[in-house]
Amino acid sequence: MQSVLAFLLLPFSWLYAAVLAVRNWLYDVGWKRSEAFAVPLLNVGNLRVGGTGKTPHVAWLVEELLRQGQRPAILSRGYGRSTRGPRLAGPTDSAATVGDEPWYYFQQFATQLVPVAVAEARRLGVQLLLQAHPETTVVVLDDAYQHRAVRPALNVLLTELARPFYSDHVLPAGRLRESRHGAHRADVLIVTKCPPDLSAASQAEAAQRIRRYSRSAAPILFSAYGYGQPQALPAEPAAGPAQLAAGSSGRGTRLPALLLTGIAQPGPLQEYLESQGYAIQHHAVFPDHHSFRPADLVALRAHWQPGWPIFTTEKDATRLLAPELRDARAGLPFYTIPVRVAFLGNGSAAMQQLLPNWPVPEN
Repeated sequence: MQSVLAFLLLPFSWLYAAVLAVRNWLYDVGWKRSEAFAVPLLNVGNLRVGGTGKTPHVAWLVEELLRQGQRPAILSRGYGRSTRGPRLAGPTDSAATVGDEPWYYFQQFATQLVPVAVAEARRLGVQLLLQAHPETTVVVLDDAYQHRAVRPALNVLLTELARPFYSDHVLPAGRLRESRHGAHRADVLIVTKCPPDLSAASQAEAAQRIRRYSRSAAPILFSAYGYGQPQALPAEPAAGPAQLAAGSSGRGTRLPALLLTGIAQPGPLQEYLESQGYAIQHHAVFPDHHSFRPADLVALRAHWQPGWPIFTTEKDATRLLAPELRDARAGLPFYTIPVRVAFLGNGSAAMQQLLPNWPVPEN
C-alpha cells in the first residue's frame, strides 16, 4: 500500500524537485546571492529529512577544530524552539528557547567556550556570532545544506547507510528535500550509521552508487556510532549511580530496562543496548524533536518497575529536564547514552585533511 501511494505521489515529487532545481540553478549562476564571510563556514547537512546523524558529526567537527587550536562557533536554525529570529544561547536558555540540538551543543561545549547561536536566516546568525564573538575563526553550520543564501567553505553531506539518498525520492513520494543531484554540491560525502566492520565490498558498492550523483573529486567516507557508558541525568542524583555496568551479569541474565526516544532513527540505540545485555521491556517512541509532556512520563511509569534503568538520548535529555516535567520525572532513573562518531578506515585522517589550513589564532 505504501509503495502504491508513493507511486501516485511521484508527479508531485517531480514538480517539487523541478521548483528546487530552478532555485538551485539561480544560485549556481549568481542570479540569487550567496554570501561569504570573513571567516569560513563549514556546513553539515543532508538531502533526506531527519535521522542521518548530523548532531554527532557536528560535535566531531567542533572537537577537531578545537584540537587544532581554532575558535569555532556553532549556528543552527533552532528547530522547534519557542522563540524567533537570531539568538545567542546563554545559561538561562533551554531546549524550549533555542531548540534541543543547539542546547545540547551549548551544554556539550560550555567549558570550551564555544558560542552557539540559532537563526532561521543563517546570514543574520553568522553576523550575530561575529559581532558578539569577534574571536571566532570558523562557524560550523548545522543543517544548512539547502540554505544557499550563505556560502560554505566546506560542504559535508551525510547519508544513512540503511536509507541512502540514491534509493529515495523527493517529497512527498519520498523523504528527500531536493533531487539526488543535489549531492553534486558536496565537498565530502559521509555514509553514516555503518557497522564498524562494514566490508570493503559493501563500501565500494555504496560509493559506486553515490558517484552517479556526486563530483568525482569529492571523497566518500564511512562512519559508525561509538557509544559511551550510561550517564545519570544531572537532576536525578538519587535515582541511581552515575554510571551503570553492562546489562548482562555474565551468567546469561539480562537486566530489564526501558527506552524513551524522540529522535528520527532510534533503532541503532536499541540494538546497542540489547547487545550490551539489556532486555528492553518497553520502548516509548515519539517523533523527532517531540516536546515531552507530563502525561508521557506518567504513561512511561506504568511500564517501569523499581531497579529498571530508563535509557534515553543526550538530545532527548535536553527536553526531559524541562522544569514542567520535574514532578513527573521524580524518582525515575533516567540514563543517557553518549554517542560519538567513529570513522571507518582512514576516514578521520581524510576529514582532517579536508579542513582548510587556516592560521591558528594567537592566545
